[in-house]
Amino acid sequence: MSLPLVTTAERRHRLGRRHRLAPSARAATVTETADSVVALHATDAATVFLSARARLAAGGPEVIERALYEEVGLVRLLSMRNTLFAVSAELAPHVDASTARAIAVKERRSLLKHLDEDGQGLDAAWLARAETATLDALDVHGPSTGSQLSAAVPALRQKITISRGKKYETEQGIATRVIRVLAADGRIRRDRPRGSWTSSQYRWVHTDPWPAVPAADARTEIARRWLHAYGPATEADLKWWTGWTLTDVRKALAAVGPDQVRLEDGSTALVGPGDTGPEPAPEPWAALLPALDPSGMGWADRGFHLDPAHRSALFDYAGNIGPTVWWNGEIVGGWAQRSEGEIVWRLLGSPGPAAEQAITTEAARLAAWVGEARVTPRFRTPLERELVA
Repeated sequence: MSLPLVTTAERRHRLGRRHRLAPSARAATVTETADSVVALHATDAATVFLSARARLAAGGPEVIERALYEEVGLVRLLSMRNTLFAVSAELAPHVDASTARAIAVKERRSLLKHLDEDGQGLDAAWLARAETATLDALDVHGPSTGSQLSAAVPALRQKITISRGKKYETEQGIATRVIRVLAADGRIRRDRPRGSWTSSQYRWVHTDPWPAVPAADARTEIARRWLHAYGPATEADLKWWTGWTLTDVRKALAAVGPDQVRLEDGSTALVGPGDTGPEPAPEPWAALLPALDPSGMGWADRGFHLDPAHRSALFDYAGNIGPTVWWNGEIVGGWAQRSEGEIVWRLLGSPGPAAEQAITTEAARLAAWVGEARVTPRFRTPLERELVA
């Protein structure tokens, strides 16, 4: 029995609809935008806002701020690939159990190792007291920055020596590491930053850890949602996206029970159970997506939406994608914001006059949305640097 064929065009149709990028598919709420792609990259503070903006039917930065800091329907977690993501509060317990718990264990183990090697007698008991004092300070003072916590908690002003006796020996403050461990454990979360929505200097608030979910069940739920958003895809794609072991990936996929489909190049890929039918073509759409947007980072193999010849212009040396211009499910160029606020873009190819007109309109919409804010990606790519210059 032959496998159902999913063409490249249909994969792009799926991307437009399921990633909420086609105009008629855009979401009403911020949490819907995150769920549509499972998680929004949050290493760069602006990415969460610009990724959500591209998928929202209406609303400015204040709508996203409300979801993050007032409704807390969207939360940031150190999770897949040891990277900061923003996920819906509904999905957060599954992300925590499937990925973040293991990261938290490693973070704590690493900090205790540094404390032991420092030789000042700082140990697990000392760390527990420092954590309790930090949480108490948050209860007393409310949302606080790292520097404010250090002022309130003497233990956080402690300094330790990393790699003592080696040529790269360095002295570091302990505050950032203690805060990182508390955040990884889910006992504190990032609140409003100092400054605008583009800032990563967060305040912290005391919170309760996420409800416990069996790790295997959590991985199954993540894999199921990921297949819906990113399928057709392969187990290699899911392994890359999650950072899980191959064994965990295969167990999660087996629990989901995906269907196989055939791609135009003759290879096979996976989709969710029963998700083999053709995807209706959405209306033509253009999008200007930010650096690290999930639609550009969702697969290890991005050949169906990116000409390999353009990769060097749009990615940095570590494989982080920069700001991209999309037309009907394909990356056709890149964009940047200059210091005076102008949004500039360049096509890498010739998608045609209809595409250029739609991209011009979308660039104007982005400029109006960003307003007086200035966006500089944390990871600079060759094309973005050229456009800014």
